[in-house]
Amino acid sequence: MQIDKLRGKELDQLFKAILSLRDLEECYEFFDDLCTINEIQSLAQRLEVARMLQHGHTYHKIETETGASTATISRVKRCLNYGNESYQMTLDRVREEEQGEKENQK
Repeated sequence: MQIDKLRGKELDQLFKAILSLRDLEECYEFFDDLCTINEIQSLAQRLEVARMLQHGHTYHKIETETGASTATISRVKRCLNYGNESYQMTLDRVREEEQGEKENQK
């Protein structure tokens, strides 16, 4: 893992802080203080690119809909194919949570 090069007290603190957030509003507030708008947009864009790649969308469609560069799309695709399966895990969890919320609204 590339992130192993950064592993340490500061990164542990960051991840523990993120894990301590209790709801969506706390996430908005924390990331608003922590990151620039461009950094937040880049993170969100990569996750959307991953979702679209999983659904079989073409690079052209992804580029058009998200504004992501082909380099970003390629990097996300490489992570999907050869990474830690974290995109798959998180997207699955979000989808399951959204389905549960829809069922609870019925």
